[in-house]
Amino acid sequence: MKELTKAEEQVMQILWKINKGFVKDVIPYFPEPRPAYNTVSTIIRILETKGFVSHNSYGKTHEYYPLISKEEYTRVYFKGFLKKYFSDSFKQMVSFFAKQENMSVKEMEELMQMLEKEIDSKKK
Repeated sequence: MKELTKAEEQVMQILWKINKGFVKDVIPYFPEPRPAYNTVSTIIRILETKGFVSHNSYGKTHEYYPLISKEEYTRVYFKGFLKKYFSDSFKQMVSFFAKQENMSVKEMEELMQMLEKEIDSKKK
């Protein structure tokens, strides 16, 4: 699966949110200043070429919908991110974020609790 550009990911986030829609339905979800209709249409066609989006035709108009779920893309993207920045090590990633000053003790405790629950479920 190819990685999305920032613009492509922005369009995918909108399509994941609305499930399906015409280009005119996607545009209002962009922050101001919104991109032109032709720009959004071009990005959607690129996403279709990459296999992320498909469409239903209604005459000359197309209703687009995602072929890849947000969860599936997140999993693949995150796996690449982990490999690229943390040598494919969850331990290194968690250590990195734990050492950042913006992570509170409460967030670290919550993370520990989630990890403990996951450990318990895998032991069973």
